[in-house]
This record gives sequence, structure tokens and C-alpha cells, in this order.
Amino acid sequence: MDATTADGCPVEVYPLLPPAGEAEIVHAAATAGAAVLDLGCGTGRIAHRLIELGHPVTAVDASAEMLAHVRGAEAVRARIEDLDLGRCFGVVLLASHLVNQPGIGTLLATVERHLAADGRAVIEWHPPSWFDSVTEGGGRLGDVLVSLTGIVGEGPVLHAVVRYQSRGRSWEQPLSARRWSERELRAHLAEAGLRFGRWCTGDHRWFTANRA
Repeated sequence: MDATTADGCPVEVYPLLPPAGEAEIVHAAATAGAAVLDLGCGTGRIAHRLIELGHPVTAVDASAEMLAHVRGAEAVRARIEDLDLGRCFGVVLLASHLVNQPGIGTLLATVERHLAADGRAVIEWHPPSWFDSVTEGGGRLGDVLVSLTGIVGEGPVLHAVVRYQSRGRSWEQPLSARRWSERELRAHLAEAGLRFGRWCTGDHRWFTANRA
């Protein structure tokens, strides 16, 4: 049976997904050679490229099956919410729209706990504009066809299914995302002892934060 993480991610498909410029966004926001804490690293898709760009990486994921694919980084198996390494990093990375969840506060608390005084958090999210424009359908990431189906809205929460197809196989993964306004995002950051820095991309999908 194919390995699946506790939140429904099919492990086998993740090594097939190519980098999509995420590491370059992080690298541009960081100081040269800054140590990166990659929270929810998956199979190391971003971590591997960050290492190539000169950043030592500590890669954290709750899934042993995901971490088995990580190479060249310090691998730590843990839930993000429970993590306390007792040391700080120049960059804390929280990608994959993990903050679009009701438990945003515990995730940001982990970010703040591990962020150096002069460090920078680099975070990806679904901005409000994504919720306004999301439709069923998809495109291709490398050799993988990715599509979104079954979109259902329940107040500020959107539910859907992500389907992956490659090499004659298919996988499905549930998706739930909580819409936050920019004002709510900044409030959550402040509650965690962080302050908004700047947008890293024109579509406002990536932003930085610093310790308050």
C-alpha cells in the first residue's frame, strides 16, 4: 500500500514534483549562507535546492516516509506545533500554505521560537485573491498533471481534492484552506510576536516576517 501522511498527502508523488522557484524566493530574502529551518519540508523539494544555493538546512516533518527522501540536510521528525529545538535560525521557512489553517497561532509560535533576533521568516499562503479566483482544473508540474476538483466553500473555509497523475498512476489529496484577510494575517503575526516584513512576490503569495 502506498504511504500516506496523517493529513492525507500521498508520499510517492512528492519526489516527482519539481522545484518551482520557491528556494530562489527564500534565497533572495535571506542573507548569504543563512541557516534555514524548513518546517513541513516534505521530501525536501525546497530544501535540496536551498542546499545547492549555499544554505545549511534543518528539515522538519512529521512523516518518516517523507523524511526518508531528504538528502544533505539535518532531518528532524516532529510536528511543527510541538517543535522546540532550543536554537534559532537566520531563516525559518513555512511553505505550502500551512498558515491557511485554524491553528495558525501554534504554527507561528514555532516560527517565532526558532527565529534569530535578526532573522527572517519566509512564509507562503493563499491570499484572499486566491479564494476569489480559484476554479476547478489544473496544469502540469514537470511530469505530473495536477488538478483541483470538488471545490466546496463553508464560510471562510474552502474544501477541495487535489488530484495528481503521472506515469500511468493517480493519487488524491484532500485540501482545506481557511481564508484570512491581510488584516487578520498581520494580527496573527503580532499575537505570535512577529511583524509583517514585505511581500516577496507580486501575487502576494510569499511574504517575510521578523521578530517584533
